[in-house]
Amino acid sequence: MVVVVAVALAIVWALGARQVTTVGQALEPYGTPFQLTDQNGETISETDLRGGAAAVFFGFTHCPEVCPTTLYELAGHQQALAADGQELKVFFVTVDPERDTPEVMKSYISGLDANITAISGDPEAVRAMLKGWGVHYTRVETDGDYTMDHTASVFLLGREGQFVGTLAYGENTDTAREKLKRLTTL
Repeated sequence: MVVVVAVALAIVWALGARQVTTVGQALEPYGTPFQLTDQNGETISETDLRGGAAAVFFGFTHCPEVCPTTLYELAGHQQALAADGQELKVFFVTVDPERDTPEVMKSYISGLDANITAISGDPEAVRAMLKGWGVHYTRVETDGDYTMDHTASVFLLGREGQFVGTLAYGENTDTAREKLKRLTTL
């Protein structure tokens, strides 16, 4: 009997500790403050990522596979959630601000049937944001040109801007959709 009570208390304590940690984390927005430019030339900051469920993807417009695939998938998730009455804000932040001006970003996302906010800006300000958000990116020289290696996961943020999790590149559609549905309830 003593063993059963001890195990029960240990479980209650562990669950309680996890809840306290989760609540504490939920109050803290992820990343560092930033002021950049969206595809319409308007100023955008970290506060614009709050107020609802948000998916934030870091990539570039010359990306051959990961970026267009991820944005296409996010557009599909956004549409499916909207059909169920749930809203998902999608943000596409460049890791290549030298080429990805707001105008280039606007043209790039215009082919997607989705409400995606593209974010670029002064290269130094973009790099500071990427560093403050823990995003990996590296310029890789090729024959007379370059490409970018970068974090391929989508960051998921709750309505207060808190980090909730990620979607992996190529994640199963049903699994990703369930994560996003849960995200809209936080």
